[in-house]
Amino acid sequence: MQFIPLGGADDIGASCFYLNIDGTGILLDCGIHPQKKGIDSLPRFELIEDKPLDFVLISHAHQDHIGALPFLVKKFPFVKIYSTNQTLDIAKITLHNAAKIISEQLTDEDPIKPFSHDDIDLLLRTVHTIEYNEEIPVAGMRHNSNENIKITFYDSGHILGSASVLIEHKGKRIFYTGDLKLSSQFIMNGAELPNKPVDVLITEATYAATDSSKIGTLRGETSAFVKSANEILSNGGSVLIPVFGLGKMQEILMMLHLQMSRGKLTETNIYTGGIGKKIAHVYDLNRYLIKRKNKEILLKEIEQKNYYDVVDLNHYRRKPGIVLASSGMMLENTTSYKLMNYWIRQKDFGIFIVGYMDPSTPGYKISSSGKGEKISLSGGDQKITIKCDIRSFNFPSHSKREELLTVFENLKPGRVIMVHGDPKAKDWLGYNILDKSPKIKVHNASLGKSINF
Repeated sequence: MQFIPLGGADDIGASCFYLNIDGTGILLDCGIHPQKKGIDSLPRFELIEDKPLDFVLISHAHQDHIGALPFLVKKFPFVKIYSTNQTLDIAKITLHNAAKIISEQLTDEDPIKPFSHDDIDLLLRTVHTIEYNEEIPVAGMRHNSNENIKITFYDSGHILGSASVLIEHKGKRIFYTGDLKLSSQFIMNGAELPNKPVDVLITEATYAATDSSKIGTLRGETSAFVKSANEILSNGGSVLIPVFGLGKMQEILMMLHLQMSRGKLTETNIYTGGIGKKIAHVYDLNRYLIKRKNKEILLKEIEQKNYYDVVDLNHYRRKPGIVLASSGMMLENTTSYKLMNYWIRQKDFGIFIVGYMDPSTPGYKISSSGKGEKISLSGGDQKITIKCDIRSFNFPSHSKREELLTVFENLKPGRVIMVHGDPKAKDWLGYNILDKSPKIKVHNASLGKSINF
């Protein structure tokens, strides 16, 4: 087997990993980097131009795992794509939304050209879907073995439709975690793992550098969130929560509903909008088709107001509420960024951080600041004094580092390849794996560096 990271090895973004198994070429994910533009945002497809590529296995519909597919199929038009039904349903929303964003970013000088909505429709019609725990045989055009490769998707517990992938061939077993959440969230019910050991574990390392005592528990963080939100609302202020439109928005919406219905959180207006509402509908349609919590609750029946209907932002003073707005990292020109510019000038308001913030983003700058501090948002000399409260709560959709070690202990691999994490995260995970099992092979995946075995 040959393993080559084309993206997403040393950081979070543009996840794309190439496997060559007895002449059959497989890509695990094909994402785009959200903090980069143009060709720099894509995986390094040129690294496999002279290699066979037969299949793409998509773990889930976040853009850093699926967003580069339209560019890939222009280079490899005959590749066969697999995902879960739910990932395909969500991709029908998110890829069309991404087409508009990418076309605005690209210039005439850029070596890649934007893709059209027709390109996406054609691409999506070619995607083959797999049910969880369904085993399918595959073999590429240049497969040089008498045995097929077997592929099985497992629920990874990250977002709706997310999957880990088990690949089996000639008695050997490779398990790719994708983005994995072992414990439950407010909607997602936690990952499933194979019931037998594997030979190779390709694992994410997102939260491996984070002390889990700082993350807390789901119950404890919910309680702290409710207490802080009640304080803001009782003072006549509004709360802004920057969220990813896919996954985090639906989870936090469910949490707000549960806490209000139980009388713990002050009943107030909830504002949502954008593709998050469309994706919530897909969550509703699939609530009995996957393993999830609170199946009886339809997200669309939770009372919500559309923040696009609010023209005057002083509305949030007159009619306080909680606003769930994308992007989750408050990237420039997004709804959450525009609202944040208003929020930080309001002394009774609050910005609640509930997810990962890349250090290069405005969201990270805000999450690392506090009331009374002066910050520059646009990189210029002008600084703004933060008047609102800024508070952070941990509702991760990735496994804590102890959970990543639990995956390792359950699957007992002879070899581990670490991806989807910064150097500190992979250092912690690699050290602790070797501390438990000194004789196994641990690889720190690096962009473009081939691992052969």
